[in-house]
Amino acid sequence: MIATPVPIDVPLRRDQDNTLRVGRSRVTLHTVIADFHRGASPEEIVHHYPALDLADVYVVIGFYLQNRAVVDEYIRELRKLNEQARTQFEELSPSDSLREKLLNRLAQQDKENKV
Repeated sequence: MIATPVPIDVPLRRDQDNTLRVGRSRVTLHTVIADFHRGASPEEIVHHYPALDLADVYVVIGFYLQNRAVVDEYIRELRKLNEQARTQFEELSPSDSLREKLLNRLAQQDKENKV
């Protein structure tokens, strides 16, 4: 006869930036869930992110399936904050950024090489 199962803690922790991370790794909850949504199995997710523990991934996916609305809301809020940060960064960056200068220089070199 099997003993009564012991409750399992969900291996999620909040870091200093309030981001949920899986187990002892730096892999985020939303990264694991995004991979899961793309059809990756827990084994494939661990293959993509070797810092993860397979048992942790199974527990986190189970937690997600039982708390989909809460986790989806967390991910929506995270995306919203990321978009706000990107917008703020773009507003603070000069229009003649280093990236644009480098891209223009590369385009000019391509033109010169084709002649």
